[in-house]
Amino acid sequence: MKTYDTNHLRNVCLVGHGGAGKSSLTETFLFNSGAINRIGKITEGNTVSDYLPEEVKHKVSISTSLIPIEWQGVKVNVLDTPGYLDFFGEVKSALRVAECGLLVLCGVAGLEVQAEITLNVMAKQKLPRVVFVNKLDRKNANFGKVLDQLKDAYPHEKFVPLQIPVGQEESFQGVIDIIENKEYNYEANGSGKFIVKEVPAEYQLEIELLRDQLAEAVAEADDEVLMKYLEGERLNELDLQTALRMALRQNLVTPVLCGSAFRNIGVANIMNFLVDFVPAPEILPEKAALVFKTLADPYVGKMSFFRVYGGKFSAETMVYNSSRGLDEKIGQPFYLRGKTQEPIGSVSAGDIAVVAKLQEVRTGDTLCGKEHPVKLQGIDFPVSTLAVAIAPKTKGDEDKLGSALVRLAEEDPTIKISKNTETKELLLTGLGEMQLEIFLEKLARKFGVAVSMKVPRVPYRETIRKAVKVEGKHKKQTGGHGQYGHVWINIEPSEGKDFEFAEAIFGGSVPKQYIPAVEKGIREAMTEGTMVGYPVTDIKVTLCDGSYHAVDSSEMAFKLAAIIAFRKGVGLAIPTLLEPVVEVEITVPEVFMGDVIGDINGKRGKVLGMVASNEKYQVIRAHVPQAEMMRYAIDLRSLTQGRGSFTMEFLQYEEVPGKLSETLVNQLKSAQGH
Repeated sequence: MKTYDTNHLRNVCLVGHGGAGKSSLTETFLFNSGAINRIGKITEGNTVSDYLPEEVKHKVSISTSLIPIEWQGVKVNVLDTPGYLDFFGEVKSALRVAECGLLVLCGVAGLEVQAEITLNVMAKQKLPRVVFVNKLDRKNANFGKVLDQLKDAYPHEKFVPLQIPVGQEESFQGVIDIIENKEYNYEANGSGKFIVKEVPAEYQLEIELLRDQLAEAVAEADDEVLMKYLEGERLNELDLQTALRMALRQNLVTPVLCGSAFRNIGVANIMNFLVDFVPAPEILPEKAALVFKTLADPYVGKMSFFRVYGGKFSAETMVYNSSRGLDEKIGQPFYLRGKTQEPIGSVSAGDIAVVAKLQEVRTGDTLCGKEHPVKLQGIDFPVSTLAVAIAPKTKGDEDKLGSALVRLAEEDPTIKISKNTETKELLLTGLGEMQLEIFLEKLARKFGVAVSMKVPRVPYRETIRKAVKVEGKHKKQTGGHGQYGHVWINIEPSEGKDFEFAEAIFGGSVPKQYIPAVEKGIREAMTEGTMVGYPVTDIKVTLCDGSYHAVDSSEMAFKLAAIIAFRKGVGLAIPTLLEPVVEVEITVPEVFMGDVIGDINGKRGKVLGMVASNEKYQVIRAHVPQAEMMRYAIDLRSLTQGRGSFTMEFLQYEEVPGKLSETLVNQLKSAQGH
């Protein structure tokens, strides 16, 4: 593939709901451009973009694929993204480096959840966007209905059709271009070949109406065109093209095209549109590139996908990682088409390429020249909210698992790895079940580590309800010196203080050198309560009396005496179970508010209030027991058809209600085999 200058480059991100036909459209792009001679099928696992073993197995895209195509003297870098919310991090990173988002909708299903969410993201980023209504050859496909859905859902957006379909369902055979006023009639064999015809008389009235609507929508983007329009002149083909190009760049309109990727109808028209109307990359004066994706390969090493924003990045040269303050040597860059590599000498401004074995570089890092350091805006990844506890299936794999997790997590910044010090569990947090399951499949395939997955334990704690005074004595006689430690302690509730220790010794009944050992013993005993074995908290202990032996007393003896006293005392002080409570912010469409609030109440939550986020969404604030939130990412997705999102953070510990406490304690004891 030859090197292209900036004006002959386009970076386009394919987005949409799963099953809308993004990968099929990419495959047809490749076929029409001559890069492949046979169109692959997702069902057969032989498409260029879905090449990972997990993608072939599950028949879904799980990773963004870089697919460069050459068309009409222009190189279009197509970023084919996954269509499921579990992999939305891939969508966010690809949108960050594109000049345009091409939203693919199914002509039957219309505007689905991920398409809606992605449209919102693109609008927030002010990214030019185009809609392609696909699958118009299917039964019940309806271009007009999908267009109406878009207009109803986004009344402030100007969705302007540039084409209308000729025929429908099985008889769908081509498209009419509204600007050119021509019909593109495609062959039925999927070759993508077409003939250009005059528009049939029955379509002329509709075309004139849509052309007038288009002129009104785009005229303000260009001053000269606007003057002609205001003076009542009819805008010609060149006027409309000029104004549309400017209007797309300025986000004044969202063009809508149509076709069928499966039957290769209208796909050549989209390719022409991407070349003619999508903005060329904007270039910075300084040398700079953004790493927007990472792939971990146990054989090739780490592969970093980067988009150049300024300057040129050449093989075997030094660059500066301004995000981490480190120098890195760029090896051999290459273009990647699916899994096929093509080495290149250098990467020009505006282009996208890949380089292997950049050891310290992470997704979101900026690479630049050290003499003029630049730091580009990073990537705003979605917040991970679904956690699972994992453990290796083979005991000897603990060390292997740690290094494999770190390497594989570099591929996906929405995957978080942490260790819960209280429950001693290794936690994996992501966006959804499918993402986590596929992550573990990759772990087994790439690094040979098989892992089991379960719902994490809740880090409960224990406390007491009343004050008690108890004695603890450790006395042991052996040959030589014996062991003797004797204490009296007061134990009382101390809400919100975690742990307080005091001493009120009179007359030296416990020598001062042994008092720290008493506190140490109590702290050690607090790590395991008497109910289920959870740590004890919100407690005050006062050492008030005791006795010692001049020869047999020692720090260890007093520590053991304190442990005995504490365990006895907690058992007598009406122990009770505490549960962690989290503060939750849930963002949901207004239409689902009742269902979500009802569900929160059913989870023993306290709704604190609601505030409008925008015209369609409300933010609900609530306090909810953490135990009820362990699978909430799945529950909320079900309640809101995937449109809701939430964040949560630890708030405080609260007492588990009486009846529930008894049941819970029995369940926890049973789970621990007590």
